Amino acid sequence: MPAQQWFLIENETSYKKAVARYEELRNSPKGSDNHKEKMLLVLLMKKYQEKRWPIPDIDPVEIIKIRMEEFGYKPADLAKEYGDKGTISKVLNYKQPLSLKMIRIFNKKLRIPADLLTPEYKLS
Repeated sequence: MPAQQWFLIENETSYKKAVARYEELRNSPKGSDNHKEKMLLVLLMKKYQEKRWPIPDIDPVEIIKIRMEEFGYKPADLAKEYGDKGTISKVLNYKQPLSLKMIRIFNKKLRIPADLLTPEYKLS
């Protein structure tokens, strides 16, 4: 059977078809043709999602709070990673900006893309 040709996803039907195919390819070995197709689908689905459901402008602290809630984390959990509960509290209360070290930790622990943590925001 010839490989499926993929194009930009422009409607819900095509999106559902891409999601179904992605699920079939989810565990494909890295470097295989199926893996390459899966990675292409990820890119196409992401583009469609961004166009269809744009992410509103939310400041980095709110994004952190949302992800903490989703993962069931408390500030103390982040402090264990960072090493200073007081600084985490200051950041979450808009008293201190995020540091590069925090951005790296939150990127990894909360799975927040770093570019969502770097925009400037107002401190109180």
